[in-house]
Amino acid sequence: MRSGLKLLAGAMIAAAAFITAADARTVRWARSVDAQTLDPMSANIGPTSNLAHQIYEPLVIRGYDGKLVATLATEWRILPDDPTVWEFKLRQGVKFHDGSDFTADDAVFSFERARKPTSDYRGLLTSIDSVTKVDAHTIRIKTKAPNPLLVENLTNIFMMSKAWAEKNNALDPQNIRERQENGATRNAMGTGPFTLVSREPDVRTVMRQFPGYWGKGQFPMQVTELIVVPIQQDATRIAALLSGEVDVVHDVPVQDIARLQQSQGIKVTTGPENRVIFLGFNVGSAELKSSDLKGKNPFADVRVRNAINIAVNREAITRVVMRGQGQPIGYVGTPFISGYSPELAAVPRFDPAAANKALDEAGYPRRSAEGNTRFSVSLQCTNNRYVSDENICQAVVAMLGQIGIRANLVAKPAAQHFPELQRNELDFFLVGWGIPTYDAEYILTFLYHTRTANNGTWNGTRYSNPALDSRMLALQTMPDLARRNAELADIQKQLRDAAVYIPLHLQSISHASRGGIEVPVHPDAGAWFKLFRFAGS
Repeated sequence: MRSGLKLLAGAMIAAAAFITAADARTVRWARSVDAQTLDPMSANIGPTSNLAHQIYEPLVIRGYDGKLVATLATEWRILPDDPTVWEFKLRQGVKFHDGSDFTADDAVFSFERARKPTSDYRGLLTSIDSVTKVDAHTIRIKTKAPNPLLVENLTNIFMMSKAWAEKNNALDPQNIRERQENGATRNAMGTGPFTLVSREPDVRTVMRQFPGYWGKGQFPMQVTELIVVPIQQDATRIAALLSGEVDVVHDVPVQDIARLQQSQGIKVTTGPENRVIFLGFNVGSAELKSSDLKGKNPFADVRVRNAINIAVNREAITRVVMRGQGQPIGYVGTPFISGYSPELAAVPRFDPAAANKALDEAGYPRRSAEGNTRFSVSLQCTNNRYVSDENICQAVVAMLGQIGIRANLVAKPAAQHFPELQRNELDFFLVGWGIPTYDAEYILTFLYHTRTANNGTWNGTRYSNPALDSRMLALQTMPDLARRNAELADIQKQLRDAAVYIPLHLQSISHASRGGIEVPVHPDAGAWFKLFRFAGS
């Protein structure tokens, strides 16, 4: 059981940004990539959910110290006479942007919407049996079995107005995989600190402070207008900061950190993210669409995957490409999460000679008629989502060339890359994964579970292990934490050894700002602009 936390307590407020220019109440926020949609339940992707946090709110959020902070719920508990039921007391006096009241009816609707097939957040809620209204400001969530960690999964489950969704043809989350739209794709109406003024995807999103926000008097609320400007090109984004066209750059390229640190009036903050960057393979298809080998899939052979695992020089990528902004790692996990294993995180020894030998033994010899390559394949990579993502992929291409694999780099914006990944259209790809629940089970059920309607929604590898699937899901309702940790350790070891992903590093992120703004680094790489404060006010 956990009671609600006081909103003014803790590091969240302590980490609020300070703005020295008294007249700079409009903040222009530049990112390398735009939100894919305004629908708060259709795309479980960092930039999309971070923009949603300015307009919508969940029951709880995480502060800068990673701890839960009460938001639209003021307190929560497990019922003493029924360990399968969580009770949430909802904050009273909360208004939606249209002036209507936030009530339990809206909360029940929002949970039901988040559990629908087109929701990209339904995997967080698979342990739920039902959500019911007790009174106007109380709901109960019944789980299929005791789930002591349920509240950890709710930090990105946004509350929507039932009436607004009905009116705007948005009862179901947008099906982003199929490029469909609904009334919430380009419009929004929540309880958050900012209201939507205008939206031009990939150009500009303008928000203004909501006069009826419940948090006024509790948060600084000194940013009156927030303008989000996606700028994909690194040089252009930094030039906009230096010229004063934008106030904050969310994702500073590593090659610009030192220069910006020496630039007058520019403040750079750097910190570790709760995120792993890794490569993934299509291990399930009989043939790779992008390979010159016909009738075969070399990635289906674990010997090939392990050869690539030891042919990728993680230390060199971190040192040269990332310029020290990251930490090499050997499995998909971060030190922020429960279930993290330092033993599994150990980086395998870089050994291209052993990799070449393994590929020979696996039956993929070098072919003199094909430029001495063993096989070719496309490496699909984002060029605007992660820190130095395209440069990382270029380094991987060179490393694989040393063992006779010709990787043809295809770099594209995240808005194209992620839908293709979710549609199982990629053979070999780069992706990053943040863990907002701060628990290893989130990684397992989203990335490794057999793809189903509710689980494995980001498993683009076609990997399937029914025996492990059932064990992954059992973790959601396992109250014995010692037993759960033992299960996590065993499952994670088996999955690491299966090598369907090749982890590269834990990502660090840097923010840069001007005019005296200091933007702290959140482990989830988010920003809460209601916390910004103007000096002298």
